[in-house]
Amino acid sequence: MTSMEAAVLYAGLFVLLMMILKGNVGRVRTSEKVGFGDGGNDAMQRAIRVQGNAVEDVPVVMLGLIGLGALSAPVLLIHGLGGSFLLGRVLHAFGLGGSSGGSPGRMFGTLISVIVMLVTAGACIWYAVT
Repeated sequence: MTSMEAAVLYAGLFVLLMMILKGNVGRVRTSEKVGFGDGGNDAMQRAIRVQGNAVEDVPVVMLGLIGLGALSAPVLLIHGLGGSFLLGRVLHAFGLGGSSGGSPGRMFGTLISVIVMLVTAGACIWYAVT
């Protein structure tokens, strides 16, 4: 597997994750009978925030992974970052989706996501200038 193939693999996996999160918003909207917005409904607010957090973070990391793939960064680095980020986003989704307060899933998911974002930024800078 090439670096670019590894990066595109994660692009596909994150598209699937985004579709699942989008479907969850629709599922909650239907079950809670919320026609527009969040309707002041806690479950609806959580579903929207889970999807919104992914919308905020996933594109930035994907740009980084695809950039690393284009620069022929090590495949293992791309898998490490992509797999860790996917784990972080799934933990975050379950943690926030299940509770409006703090939870281990939300905490560890956020921590993993932030660390991956920082390492991805550093790796992009490193491979661009070396």
